Amino acid sequence: MNWLAEIEKLKKERNAVVLAHYYTPDAVQDIADCLGDSLLLAQFAQKTDAAEIVFAGVYFMAETAKILNPNKKVYIPDLESGCSLADSCKYEDFRLFKRKHPDYKVVSYINCSADIKTLTDVVCTSSNAVKIVNSFPKDEKLIFAPDKNLGAYINAITGRNMLLWDGNCHVHNALQSENIIELKQKYKNALLIAHPECQQIVLQFADFIGSTTQLLNFTKQSDCKQFIVATETGILYQMQKQSPEKEFFIASADTFCNCNDCEYMKLNTLEKIYDCLAFQKNEVLLDEELIEKAKNPILKMLELS
Repeated sequence: MNWLAEIEKLKKERNAVVLAHYYTPDAVQDIADCLGDSLLLAQFAQKTDAAEIVFAGVYFMAETAKILNPNKKVYIPDLESGCSLADSCKYEDFRLFKRKHPDYKVVSYINCSADIKTLTDVVCTSSNAVKIVNSFPKDEKLIFAPDKNLGAYINAITGRNMLLWDGNCHVHNALQSENIIELKQKYKNALLIAHPECQQIVLQFADFIGSTTQLLNFTKQSDCKQFIVATETGILYQMQKQSPEKEFFIASADTFCNCNDCEYMKLNTLEKIYDCLAFQKNEVLLDEELIEKAKNPILKMLELS
């Protein structure tokens, strides 16, 4: 079957759009009506007038789209597309943690479950995290969850002392300074660019730190011809497309693999997107009360952004 043609046909028939994250497989990125990082995808989901949304990413992203579009059908290509970072912060554990610090406001990274968003004052993404945190008074007591690496980076940038939940993304957290040093020695003219979900020991070697979109834009605008990229492998596809004359080397936690893949993102395929559209498969369903509670911190983020 020509998946591409069939998907395009079904999108028109059903007034549907496909949203995809930069970490999904190349073919999925090519079919997307909106391709981006978490912030851009949330903004697009808020504004789309499509009747149906297929979200090629991980589950918390599809939840966010549903929260912003409670009256629309939202599908995810694979229900097993979870997130190690979101899974590192369970609702009951975080509820008890928050109860121990009643005078703290909560800033939650968008990479968390809808349940955690209901315990949150405002959501952020890696693109706008510093701006969101700085929207609070300097003396405001803040909890940042669930990514301790991103939280530590924001603390360093802003001079804050936010209380950090002990969670991480397994893809970014696995990167080690030893591998980074080896790559920098091997490619002496390359700039190291890193996502702030990496550990601080990795970030200290970086020439530029930013969200997925910020990393992509940096490689487009830089005069440098070589880059060591410390994030998920999927972004290399867009980097190479937009700067074909440049070279990109992925930082890997595995010396035997020139990759740094999120296995959950790679579960998204054209065939599964087709199944969502053709058979209304894997619809994301959320309780109305949960949607109402989780929506406000997301809307606040979008307003501040």
